[in-house]
Amino acid sequence: MKFKFPGLKILDIYIMKKFLGTYLFAILLFIVVFVVFDAVERMDSFIKYKATLSDIIFEYYANYVPFFINQFSGLFTFISVVFFTSKLAYKTEIIAILSSGISFRRLAWPYFLSAFIITMVSLMLNLTFIPGANEKRFEFYNTYIKPMANSQFEAEIYRQITPGVFVVIRNYSKDEGTASFLAIETFDKSTMVNSIEASDVTFDEETKRWKARKYITKNFVDGEESFEIKSDLDTLINLTSDELGRVDQLVQTMNIGRLGAFIKQQKAKGSDMLQVFEVEKHKRYSYPISTFILTIIGLSLSSRKVRGGTGLHIGIGVGLCFSYILCARFAEEFAKSGALPAVISVWIPNIIYSVIAIYLYIKAPK
Repeated sequence: MKFKFPGLKILDIYIMKKFLGTYLFAILLFIVVFVVFDAVERMDSFIKYKATLSDIIFEYYANYVPFFINQFSGLFTFISVVFFTSKLAYKTEIIAILSSGISFRRLAWPYFLSAFIITMVSLMLNLTFIPGANEKRFEFYNTYIKPMANSQFEAEIYRQITPGVFVVIRNYSKDEGTASFLAIETFDKSTMVNSIEASDVTFDEETKRWKARKYITKNFVDGEESFEIKSDLDTLINLTSDELGRVDQLVQTMNIGRLGAFIKQQKAKGSDMLQVFEVEKHKRYSYPISTFILTIIGLSLSSRKVRGGTGLHIGIGVGLCFSYILCARFAEEFAKSGALPAVISVWIPNIIYSVIAIYLYIKAPK
């Protein structure tokens, strides 16, 4: 049977206005609450580090609010669907619509269109706009909220630069281009075979070379260690200063094109943090897609008139929605730990709740 585009009727426009209007109202309400509470919490830091009102509004909140909205877009969608659909059901409007000969599948059409619009906007924000906004937000955060020296760098950085070769860097300062300690360790399976260690090293951003006046080479043979002190270390390491920063922040500032190229580069290096990058890539697609799933669940739950009215629908719906968010967070951590491949783990919540959505849709009043 061929699919026939139903078009837009007066009823469709009515439902879409209700859906999108309630969605926007929920977002505005949450934004006001979020900004007020966040501003109160950050006020001491804003005053202490002399952040201007312009920077607070346009550099911090203007870039934080889109990220916040997109993170909880599925929740806002779900609440919107449950809220206005349960009101329609309570006033027996759903019964009247179905009794007039309109099928439940046809009734769901404007819901799907609205969910499609929200999904496309969310996907566009995730892939292009939000990474750039995150970069400005992190810069503001590291300047006016927690401006500790080199707060974007961990005290001890441990990275794999090629398969079997790891680098350890302590107290790295990007501004000064220095680190208190550098070690390059080479392993054969799980056994260290040799290492290079140096203190008070400098890094040249242009040439990517690390230099030190003295360094120690160590060799490990048959459980015995031998070392030699040498002068004038001058070595090239396959790492950029950006890769030395907090990678959880780094990947959030990349649009999908840069992120894909970065993942490809890290695969070639044999990075042991590849799972973290893969999770970031897949969740940029999985979260927007969840809008459709939660819309179907919300419609199927709230289209039936029940004793308890809107409150009962919202209670059940919010419980299901938060269980989805919790499941998604657990799946991310499983993927990051390497327990499951990222492509499987990140999409598991969508698969599980798709089954729930289909079941509820079948059981919905027809």
